[in-house]
Amino acid sequence: MTSNWVATSSSDASLPFAGKPVTPFREETRLQRRRSFANRAYKAYASTSAASASDAADSKRYALLPVRERAMPQSLLRNQLLKALSPEDFALLQPAMRHVELDIKARLEIAYQPIEHVYFPEAGIASVVATMTGGRQSEVGIIGYDGMTGVAVLLGQDRSSNETYIQVASKGWSLPVENLRSAISESLSLRESLLRYAHAFLVQSSRTALVNGHSKIEERLARWLLMVHDRAEGSKIYLTHEFLATMLGARRPGVTTALQMLEYRGLVHAKRGEITIVDRAGMIKLTHGAYGEEEQRYFGLASA
Repeated sequence: MTSNWVATSSSDASLPFAGKPVTPFREETRLQRRRSFANRAYKAYASTSAASASDAADSKRYALLPVRERAMPQSLLRNQLLKALSPEDFALLQPAMRHVELDIKARLEIAYQPIEHVYFPEAGIASVVATMTGGRQSEVGIIGYDGMTGVAVLLGQDRSSNETYIQVASKGWSLPVENLRSAISESLSLRESLLRYAHAFLVQSSRTALVNGHSKIEERLARWLLMVHDRAEGSKIYLTHEFLATMLGARRPGVTTALQMLEYRGLVHAKRGEITIVDRAGMIKLTHGAYGEEEQRYFGLASA
């Protein structure tokens, strides 16, 4: 049975469709349905495209690369802070968490700007950097898979006077600040867990201030490399002398000389953009206490 009708009668000869196939009503209905479906699909695509454009702008702003979403069991996480939470507290955070990759120099927090997301690294290193009038910078904190960004948020603030950016390419989890605040308001145990980390971070910052004021540059460099090594994957650290100078608040020639001293003693092997830790025990000894139990405690490396 054919699905088309043909107008052949003499009375129809004057009509525009005379002698041509005519779509019956049931076929018109199918066509209308197809058009309606196409229209709905286009609207959905347009809406998704607009959202994607917004997300792309946000990603460009923070230099984030989203990774395919997946529900990661808490037991498989590398981030120590997330892993140490109770299952109930982790469940408050997990629905809003997004897996991201973070490129070198990606800005996670901009000084004096509202903090929109906090980040829980699974790998790589983020630096918290203070800036003086005139542009001179120095690192005041380092964050790896041991913790999270956004300590100011944990302390009830919405912004920080420091900036935080990636110094070693990273991956991890991002969480909108509003979701974090909501979860903290629901769980006292979650708030206490995150505040314990905030305290550990502040202890690290105070130790950094102490070391920067009283230790030689080679001791400061050795301490910093050891702290990065604690949070890195393997013995290789990919950094430039210029970046090291910023982290230590020192001039580049001084950092180059200190690095050459470490290499001469057989503690590291350095080449362009790459430093390999060769003798960790010797590095610790060289720091003369600048890298001590407080630096090691959070990683279970302290002797007591």
